[in-house]
Amino acid sequence: MERKLSLENFKLNQLQDLVLSGETRQEKWRRKQLNALSNLLDNHQQEILNALNEDLKKPPTEAFFEIIAIKQEIQLAQKKLSNWMETKRVNVPLSLKPAQAFVQPEPLGCILIIGPWNYPFSLTLQPLVGAFAAGNTAVLKPSEHAPKVSSLIKKLIEKYFKPSITQVIEGDGYVAADLTTQKFDHVFFTGGENIGKKVMEAAAKNLTPVTLELGGKSPAIILDGANLEVTAKRIIWGKSLNAGQTCIAPDHLLVEQKLFNPLIANLKTSIKEFYGNNPITSRHLGSIINQSQFDRLYNLLKQARNNNQIIYGGECSESERRISPTLIKVENREDLLMKEELFGPLLPILCIKNLDEAISDFKSLPKPLALYLFGGKEREQEKIVSMTSSGGVCFNDVVLQAGIPELPFGGVGSSGMGMYHGKAGFDNLTHYKSILKRPFWLDLNFRYPPYKLDISLLKKLIG
Repeated sequence: MERKLSLENFKLNQLQDLVLSGETRQEKWRRKQLNALSNLLDNHQQEILNALNEDLKKPPTEAFFEIIAIKQEIQLAQKKLSNWMETKRVNVPLSLKPAQAFVQPEPLGCILIIGPWNYPFSLTLQPLVGAFAAGNTAVLKPSEHAPKVSSLIKKLIEKYFKPSITQVIEGDGYVAADLTTQKFDHVFFTGGENIGKKVMEAAAKNLTPVTLELGGKSPAIILDGANLEVTAKRIIWGKSLNAGQTCIAPDHLLVEQKLFNPLIANLKTSIKEFYGNNPITSRHLGSIINQSQFDRLYNLLKQARNNNQIIYGGECSESERRISPTLIKVENREDLLMKEELFGPLLPILCIKNLDEAISDFKSLPKPLALYLFGGKEREQEKIVSMTSSGGVCFNDVVLQAGIPELPFGGVGSSGMGMYHGKAGFDNLTHYKSILKRPFWLDLNFRYPPYKLDISLLKKLIG
């Protein structure tokens, strides 16, 4: 009964009609919505940080980056909006002159944005920036697994926006499934691969285009030449950020054999420096989102412990749903830890002979959202770019590529489809309409039947 009531008063045409009225095509309207979203962030920072702490025990610094990510996106859109919105002139062939041709950006309509639970605030509202910049209205479905953030998003959106512009619909997976059957103009989903398939299947029935921001097992390769002290710090930071619940976190390490022992020593040191000797008591380490996810990770950890694979860490607190950053030795890709995206602070480490071995393995594996390489020379970097496929590549660091607003972000293959951030987000949620204008005063009869135009002349016209 509850899920039926959630959509009882929902009227999609109310949000689509506003776009069709032409009002949202105006730059003034778009800037007004972006400003309102910016004000929402500025005026409710502490509430946002509190909600993220309640749902995920996020340290204030980590939580604040969720606000920063949206603010950066808004600032870029405000700066570039006039240019993005320009109608572009297109050259016309001599045979069609004096015609004029244009490409004009226009809104798609109403966008359904389904947010995830790992970054429940930023990854629900960040796509909204692109939607507003492109002149769309939107419906937000925050994750029910982060209930405090979901409730806050609903309260704030209703405070700052009219229901004809943006609405928030809360509920479980059944509610999200119901929404995907509606005739939205685009569906933007962030989450796991299995749910992404269901979203795409439902949207296909209405021929609704989709953006799928998924994930995958993003590897980090460590080669000779890497500064192991800095490498270890960056990897442990990226793997422990949000308790490992980050779609572009390094999922596992592929390490040249001779670097294994010194790298392990540096990884241990970094864990101690960041979180102390007992990381699960550290206020700088977040929690696993819910019991189900904790149990999944705990079972993987238990298996690794039974197999004597744990190199360092492995401490757990079920009451706090915390797991310390854990280094785990893996012998081959058949290990259960190497099968699916871990989405937690467990770090499998596999030795490789060289980069060529890793690249050879990648060809038979799903394409990851991110691929990391530490060390090596320029030719190794060139190999990674030219001989692998992934959503993005980052050299000598992790995660930070997602913090550049002008760098398109998105997956490929099983890690997703469609890009956003900056201009990519505007383009993704925009229809580029082709327009041709011709005057009446030049109307040559040879185009009409009965045809008298010689084929040899036509061949000359096309060169």
